Amino acid sequence: MAEAGIQNPWQIALTAVLVEGIIFVILSAFKFRETLVNKIPANLKYGISAGIGLFIVIVGLKGANIIITDASTLIALGDVTTPQFALAFIGFLIIAILHHFKVPGDILIGILATWVLGMIAQATGWYTVDAEAGAASLFPDFSAKSFIPAAPYLFKFDFSYVAGHFIEFLIIVFSFLFVDLFDTVGTVIGVAEKGNLLRKDGSLPRVGAALMSDALGTIAGACLGTSTVTSYVESSAGVAQGGRTGLTAVTTGVLFLIALVLSPIFLAIPGFATTPALLFVGLLMLSSVKKMTFEGDIADVVSGFVAIIMMPFTYSIANGIMFGILSWVILKVCTGKIKNIHPVMWISSLLFVLRIITLVI
Repeated sequence: MAEAGIQNPWQIALTAVLVEGIIFVILSAFKFRETLVNKIPANLKYGISAGIGLFIVIVGLKGANIIITDASTLIALGDVTTPQFALAFIGFLIIAILHHFKVPGDILIGILATWVLGMIAQATGWYTVDAEAGAASLFPDFSAKSFIPAAPYLFKFDFSYVAGHFIEFLIIVFSFLFVDLFDTVGTVIGVAEKGNLLRKDGSLPRVGAALMSDALGTIAGACLGTSTVTSYVESSAGVAQGGRTGLTAVTTGVLFLIALVLSPIFLAIPGFATTPALLFVGLLMLSSVKKMTFEGDIADVVSGFVAIIMMPFTYSIANGIMFGILSWVILKVCTGKIKNIHPVMWISSLLFVLRIITLVI
């Protein structure tokens, strides 16, 4: 878009997010997403939950440079002598010890403890501030004159691009739609499964309301000038601490508002301090693999396995669901069980094919 002379491509992106949100509301109103969540096979649901656990682990390991990119092996062990590596691992062990003794708030305490150890490391010279390397100071900076956040970019949509580039815009919308749709489905399933909220048949009570609020949040976020507002996989940390109701989300929202004016404190918390929390939550979610069956219907077995491996190794929850459902549908057809495929699974498979086409062209 920049090469084409477009000055504010982010406004086109916001427009695409708005359209995506409207489509989400329609899909939620007609219960497409609700049906999709409830009709995904139980084994695949457990695979999604375990896969999200590994995905969170990859994110955490990368954030503390415990794993790094490698030209030969794709990933490799990071520098074990760095404070980020050592303190993240120590923080993880602190959470594990607190969890063993059933200390309330063990994950939060682990984050704060790792941050404090980081500040000590900076004060002693072990941790050095290097902005170019992404190593910011771990001490809060209160030198700013005002901590009030800037005014939001309200309703900064640009529909002029759509008229002359309809197909290109459609692809942009579909890309947002696909990732957000199946990331949300995966997150809802993973968090609900970890919270023991799924019924015995694998369905989730009142999931329609959760998905509709997610869709409305997408529209609200676009109007406020931010990227897609959606359910976030870090919700599993709250579930791991016992959160089960909407009061958990309301509390989190209020704390986010407080964080806006206390930004120096929260911005000083480094990525390696949250790594222990991500690793431990990943551990808890990975336990869903124990509920999987590795015998019986090959479609159920393979689809769950595919979801587990594709999420972390392609760095995408949506990819894990895509290949998991595709493999399930294909194997059902090949094993003569086509009657067991619900229409919503056929529609999802078609969306996956379209997604693959957009990746190729």
